[in-house]
Amino acid sequence: MQTLKALLDLLNLKQIDTNRFEGTHYNTPWQRVFGGQVLGQALNAAYQTVPEDRIAHSLHGYFILQGRLDIPIFYQVETLRDGKSFTTRRITALQDDKAIFVMAASFQKREQGLTHQIAMPNVLPPEVLLPDQKQLEFLKSEHPLLYTMLTAVRPEVLEFRSVEAIDPTATSPSPPNRHVWFRIQDHQDPITLPQQQQILAFASDYNLLVTALRPHQGEFKQERMFMASLDHAMWFHRDINLFDWALYAIKSPSASNARGFADGKIFNRNGQLIASVAQEGLIRTY
Repeated sequence: MQTLKALLDLLNLKQIDTNRFEGTHYNTPWQRVFGGQVLGQALNAAYQTVPEDRIAHSLHGYFILQGRLDIPIFYQVETLRDGKSFTTRRITALQDDKAIFVMAASFQKREQGLTHQIAMPNVLPPEVLLPDQKQLEFLKSEHPLLYTMLTAVRPEVLEFRSVEAIDPTATSPSPPNRHVWFRIQDHQDPITLPQQQQILAFASDYNLLVTALRPHQGEFKQERMFMASLDHAMWFHRDINLFDWALYAIKSPSASNARGFADGKIFNRNGQLIASVAQEGLIRTY
């Protein structure tokens, strides 16, 4: 996926009837539906049913079954509440009439109120960092299959630059923290805030769960591991401009019972906290 138009086309669902929508797929190298795709598409489905003056402020989703790439996903939206300030929707993603994902999303009118936030971490700026694709080039000669898999994971339209050096062959434990700059590479006419939020939901599924692996480097082999998102939550705090760099500050406080937990804070280039994310995922080693 090389262009912003292709990403927007992926996230923008076809309306079947008033509350039912159909989506296409991002073809992943791991041959099952990417969680970020479902998050962004489910948010798009909900947005198509709410008043124009409502902006998403949070979403909470559960991944129930692995999504298949050979059949479409249908999204069913249920109206839970249409209030004076808040609007709430439940979205169910279905394949073969079975729920593979369910999400609740809440929308709010713009309001004035108290404002504060934590400080953005002091890390190297993106201009002095190599893109992740370049950081992984050392794998080409000795681990070509791993290199192909890791570089094929991310769509070209999004550029990622990791602050901590990427080394999937590392055998020494590292702190369970990561900092990743990212942005939309392909520029075109301005896009709406709902579209920015849908792209951010898509991008938020990258780099999150793998942070839980850092303290366990050397304990497993990549080819003998299975990972899958179990749930995902986001809170949108402020307006978004993903044409400029955003910093994803991620930490993994815990892993246990074959599950890893990670949370992230997303800051814009000016240090404003624009979103928070939390996810738990299945991590099995064989």
